[in-house]
Amino acid sequence: MILKRHAVVSWAGGFKGGKGNISTESGALESYPYGYSNRFGDQKGTNPEELLGAAHASCFTMALSRLLEEEGLTATALDTQAEVTLEQLEGSFKITKINLKLRAFVPGADSESFAAIAAKAKQGCPISKALNAEITLDAALVG
Repeated sequence: MILKRHAVVSWAGGFKGGKGNISTESGALESYPYGYSNRFGDQKGTNPEELLGAAHASCFTMALSRLLEEEGLTATALDTQAEVTLEQLEGSFKITKINLKLRAFVPGADSESFAAIAAKAKQGCPISKALNAEITLDAALVG
């Protein structure tokens, strides 16, 4: 099975003064604003790190749910927070860490086996794997 999902971003202007919009194929985001102030300040909107954190937390949580089910366990609650750290190092920005914080209620699970299953989910979820993925680019000037 191969699935392809799409997002579209539009941007106009310079780095600090420019403005952008993000739209997703599902319609979950429709021309949602982002820009310098959303990313580095406190203006309402979103930013790439927040979106990456949401994607990673949701992917990990779904992977964990699947692995628990394979072990005959069903979670009553899986609550995952993602903290994405963006640092300026040597003149450029880099995501240096993603901390996933999980609080779970899984009837019948013991701490040791749960920790092993959660670690397996962290390693195996597609977003975790994507952070080391091949990235291709098709760039062209138009107009």
